[in-house]
Amino acid sequence: MSASFTSALAAATEAAAGQHYPQGALYVVATPIGNLADISLRALHVLGLADTIACEDTRHTQSLLRAYGIDKSSHQLLALHQHNESEAAQAVVGRMHQGQRVAYVSDAGTPGVSDPGARLVAAVRALGLRAIPLPGASSVTSVLSVAGIGEDGGAGGFVFAGFLPNKSSERALAVEALAQQERAVVLLEAPHRIEALALALAPLGTRPVTVGRELTKQFEEVATVSAEGLVAWLAEDANRLRGEFALVLHPAPVVADTGADQRILQLLLAELPLKTAVKLAAEITGAPRNDLYQRALALKVEA
Repeated sequence: MSASFTSALAAATEAAAGQHYPQGALYVVATPIGNLADISLRALHVLGLADTIACEDTRHTQSLLRAYGIDKSSHQLLALHQHNESEAAQAVVGRMHQGQRVAYVSDAGTPGVSDPGARLVAAVRALGLRAIPLPGASSVTSVLSVAGIGEDGGAGGFVFAGFLPNKSSERALAVEALAQQERAVVLLEAPHRIEALALALAPLGTRPVTVGRELTKQFEEVATVSAEGLVAWLAEDANRLRGEFALVLHPAPVVADTGADQRILQLLLAELPLKTAVKLAAEITGAPRNDLYQRALALKVEA
């Protein structure tokens, strides 16, 4: 056990022990994506309380538990990963029917988000059993928080695309679809594929991409570059090809069709008072009302 987490376990007991933790329930527990200190107090308490911990990799999870000073026997750990999720889910359900509290953790981050866990939760809920989320670290929300996408305009919100296809032809088609996306898009990528992803994104030109590399870890790096400049940015430092990546493709720029706006404004001005014409033109085109008003005045002067 790391001595630095002794007080964390005590704090977890103090903060979370008084809450209700039903038996026969599945606890979906988010774990750190790199920095061990990002574990929540409630997660520490539930991991200690759980009768069984289902996990993507039993050895990885055992090391994580020991770092926090949580002692579980090998019989209390159950492997549940992408290759056996459907079968292992039945074993989890069996233990839940015995009244056990079962926690599920992936190797890092929030289960079910580009990690195993979704099929397990679906199987549990299909039987009317309870699945309880314990929120925490996520590379998706982490990279979004430092991308500043609210300043880009666009349609608002974001799309989570995760990992794009392995095959270059399928990846190119996926990027072509993303080129039309007016919202920000969050992508995930592994170090051995990041150069291929950068090449695939290059046709998007000057569209900004925020790159989060090794988020929360010692060599964390966050940068915003153009899609066409991502290949060069990676090549500037060999270390940039290492670690896990979370990227935000910023919203496609909104291009105003001033010609169409002008024509609509002219048609309305021919039939309506200026203020009414401007109001309707703004509602029809979505263009700023102040801009339309100034153009309407100019048209009146010309007339």
